[in-house]
Amino acid sequence: MSLPPYPQKLSPEDAAHFLRRTAYGATDAQIRALVGKDAHVVAREALKFDARTAPDNPFDPSTGATPGAMVQLTRAAWLFELMYSPQPLREKLALTWSNHFVIGTDKVKNHPALAAYLGLLRRHAVAPSFERFTLEIAQTPAMLRYLDNDKNKKGRPNENFARELMELFTLGIGAPGRPNYSEQDVKEAARALTGWSFVGGRGNPKNSYLEPVEASFNPGQHDDGPKTYLGHSGNLSFEDVICLSTTHPQTAVFVSRKLHRAFVADTPDEGAVQGSAETFRRTNGNIGVVLEELLSSSVFYAPQHRASIIRGPVEYIVGAVRTLGQPRLEVRQLLNLAQTAGRMGQLLLQPDTVGGWDGGREWINDSTLLTRMQVAAALTLGNAAPRLDAPPGDLALFGSEKNPVQAALQGLNPRQRVYLALVSPEFQLA
Repeated sequence: MSLPPYPQKLSPEDAAHFLRRTAYGATDAQIRALVGKDAHVVAREALKFDARTAPDNPFDPSTGATPGAMVQLTRAAWLFELMYSPQPLREKLALTWSNHFVIGTDKVKNHPALAAYLGLLRRHAVAPSFERFTLEIAQTPAMLRYLDNDKNKKGRPNENFARELMELFTLGIGAPGRPNYSEQDVKEAARALTGWSFVGGRGNPKNSYLEPVEASFNPGQHDDGPKTYLGHSGNLSFEDVICLSTTHPQTAVFVSRKLHRAFVADTPDEGAVQGSAETFRRTNGNIGVVLEELLSSSVFYAPQHRASIIRGPVEYIVGAVRTLGQPRLEVRQLLNLAQTAGRMGQLLLQPDTVGGWDGGREWINDSTLLTRMQVAAALTLGNAAPRLDAPPGDLALFGSEKNPVQAALQGLNPRQRVYLALVSPEFQLA
């Protein structure tokens, strides 16, 4: 059955919880603006996206003098968008999908390819069709290059993309002893995916990193023979493989579990995951409907799911800035913070593996905690720290007005108090 709705009007703690999960954090005023509203209305409004971006983004990746500089500017531009976008949930979803449909700048060093990939993550953040989303992502030059489908040719199939399509993007591996697909499925899918590559942006990245690129299909390199994939036989094409993969019953479970990990708990309740999977199947993979139901559900607001997600490095940095009221940071600070996120284990557009960042407890160790303390100090105590015209209150910092940490911080000046709140165990959780 689908997820039951949250029956109550939002309390201050409910509103704080919603914004910590969907906007990385918020000011006390932004939190109180949601108090007393219906959970479904709040979720629906938060999921209404348009093409607006954060104004006055100081970073233009196309001005990078080298491929490496272009990539650094791309990361900084995205971090700026995460911090200052008027649509924070869209950016959180783009980051979530980047950890699902993974590419990496170790292989993709072309600005138009990266820009198209990021644009697609935003446009399909609440995709009405997961099948269409997957197809368009699969046919981006960034994905074709990253998973080697540009080398997948008739008579010489490359199985990399076919395998990851099933294992990481759609079905998932399956339970021990009960795999969701076979090695023969991988081989047959690879044959069906032959012939798709891209034009432009080839050769030495030093000379091609700004060149326009576009996906291309070469019929002469496509294996048009009969194939059998996931139990279906015929002269299967690229589009057929995507359709059969995304509409497989296990895909609904796999994708729903990813969304629950992003918004509900590091270790989701499998019964609740099945509820979202049912909605996924019923709506033919409408991500917007699945999310609207999830973010207005009793599961989302359940006490055991409060403060149950460890903030990743990007979420920690962005959450701190949004909780502080989005003070404007200097260009050098933003560039440094993008690199600092990488030192803490989350370099934008470069997950650890094609499987993405593991997250959860993997984010936390002695070194990363020390770096978080340094970030908090730079934002609150350092000489270049932004002004705190209206220091955040307990609701914004802790998600509650009755947190036991609050008493220990009484009597400190505002900057000291905010610094200690940002390094507290409570702020490491969302």
